[in-house]
Amino acid sequence: MLKGIPKILSPELLKTLCEMGHSDVLVIGDGNYPIPSVKGENTVVIRMDGHGVSEVLDAILEVFPLDPYVEHPVNLMELMPQDQRKIKTPIWEEYKEIVARHDERGADAIGQIERFAFYEETKKRAYCLIATSESAVYANVMLQKGIV
Repeated sequence: MLKGIPKILSPELLKTLCEMGHSDVLVIGDGNYPIPSVKGENTVVIRMDGHGVSEVLDAILEVFPLDPYVEHPVNLMELMPQDQRKIKTPIWEEYKEIVARHDERGADAIGQIERFAFYEETKKRAYCLIATSESAVYANVMLQKGIV
């Protein structure tokens, strides 16, 4: 056991977070995220079944610096046009609060990426992809690592 490390962060995840360098990308996927079809060839996949994205995001941001050199080091999957009037995303408010606790930019650090572009970015850039059991829709989060 280590002091100051959230218990939800497994040794495998901590090792992966340490291996990541500046500008590397980490994706936390909800329970519907199509991991096999969007996983890049060398992407590390870590399963965190039984956990939601909010708790995983909060724990990761305890140890993971966000990139100060990009406008949006945190990106969410944008609602599809046909979902914009039908689907509510209250989990995004949780994300804003979590990011604000860990980064002085707060909600300004959060951007959005169109759904299929989000999948493409995952495939091209994700060093690590975390699979959660999150049941909220559009709950996927992409983080770009900064420096300490």
